[in-house]
Amino acid sequence: MNAVTWDQRERVIELLAAASADPDVRAVVLTATGKGFCAGADLRGAPAAGERVAGDVSRTIRLGAQRLIAAVLDCEKPVIAAVNGTAAGLGAHLALACDLVLAAESARFIEVFVRRGLVPDGGGAYLLPRLVGPQRAKELMFFGDALPAAEAERIGLVNRVVPDAELAKTARAWAERLATGPTRALALTKQLVNASLDSDRATAFAAEATAQELNMTTHDANEGVTSFVDRRHPHYRGR
Repeated sequence: MNAVTWDQRERVIELLAAASADPDVRAVVLTATGKGFCAGADLRGAPAAGERVAGDVSRTIRLGAQRLIAAVLDCEKPVIAAVNGTAAGLGAHLALACDLVLAAESARFIEVFVRRGLVPDGGGAYLLPRLVGPQRAKELMFFGDALPAAEAERIGLVNRVVPDAELAKTARAWAERLATGPTRALALTKQLVNASLDSDRATAFAAEATAQELNMTTHDANEGVTSFVDRRHPHYRGR
């Protein structure tokens, strides 16, 4: 079920950082093989029970699950989640941190933490209220019930539900469309949207103006304006 091990977590973080730095990477798809998307953190790799040292758990969360979610949110390329099956706990938050979420009809999202007597981690209490509001987020987290893909789409957790057999094809089509877009403009747009819910209007407007100023130094912005004047389709290079 693709529970996240330490090695897998570090590898995904590394790949997302590399995608940000590589101008030839124009879009990212995060998906899985097998019947599940991600069952959460692999608790089998957790330290043996014993006397806890103050700060150990907090440090583990900060350096582990939160770093993984932040890597998705901070990636400078658009990230698509293609959720092929159950996404539980950290696995659900990993999907919901992505910019766009496609779900197979068989996919389910489960806030499994309450079933284990745990507080949600991996950014769940940050992500969910921003996607579905505080009341709905509490319902999902308090009860821990499995949320079918169709219901997840209805309440705004996912962008689109597709038949299982069409998930990979649809994710590739979306990624290819994004990959032909103005990559730096998309990165700046992502930053503005992600910061907007934590900003007042003055801060958001200032950030918007600065982003537009920065973007106008790129090849793609100039190509977009020139192609409009020339009445032709723009050819963006991601630079």
